[in-house]
Amino acid sequence: MYIDPTRYSGRPADCASRLPKEQRCYDLLDRLGIAYFRVDHDHADTIEACEAVEQVLGEKICKNLFLCNRQKTQFYLLMLEGEKVFKTRDLSKQLGVARLSFADPADMEKYLDITPGSVSVLGLMNDPDNAVQLVIDRPIAESASIGCHPCINSSTLAIATADILEKFLPAVHHPPSSSTFRTRSNLSASLRSAPPLHKGRLFYARTQGGSPCQGELARSA
Repeated sequence: MYIDPTRYSGRPADCASRLPKEQRCYDLLDRLGIAYFRVDHDHADTIEACEAVEQVLGEKICKNLFLCNRQKTQFYLLMLEGEKVFKTRDLSKQLGVARLSFADPADMEKYLDITPGSVSVLGLMNDPDNAVQLVIDRPIAESASIGCHPCINSSTLAIATADILEKFLPAVHHPPSSSTFRTRSNLSASLRSAPPLHKGRLFYARTQGGSPCQGELARSA
């Protein structure tokens, strides 16, 4: 896999050959005054490829999972550390929804304008109706920077987490809730007793640690 060894600052000098959805990412980030570093590469579809990109980018790439409930009426974007897995039963209980599973690629493209392998928090800019709820694992929310794709996995950006939480999410109408930074036990109790999710509300959910499992769910028995 080819990786451009240069870590660039900001958007490509010539965006003409980039996909429109990638160009829209750069346009929005620039409009919001969000600085970022960028690495260009061949499509990064494996753990090994992402790790090689991380070496040039200087940041860990966040793992993003696009999930839905059993009825396919509620959709979630889960952000967690790349080496971490979670039990679907635990997260389903925290969110108060029927058992979670991977959403269909067609729904991913419908709501986020993203295809498998390129899922990213930046895809929320393509969800004006707030059909997708964002769930962030606490270590990601507390990290200094987030590594993510600009809606296509042939480039990877490093963006300050504070800029994602304080500038990007409000701009795309997925604002964080002010009552989310809690311990795991308090958060779990709160989510179980909370009313149904409201559109645009952001929750931080701590997940279970585990062995590396890029792009797979650790299903509980």
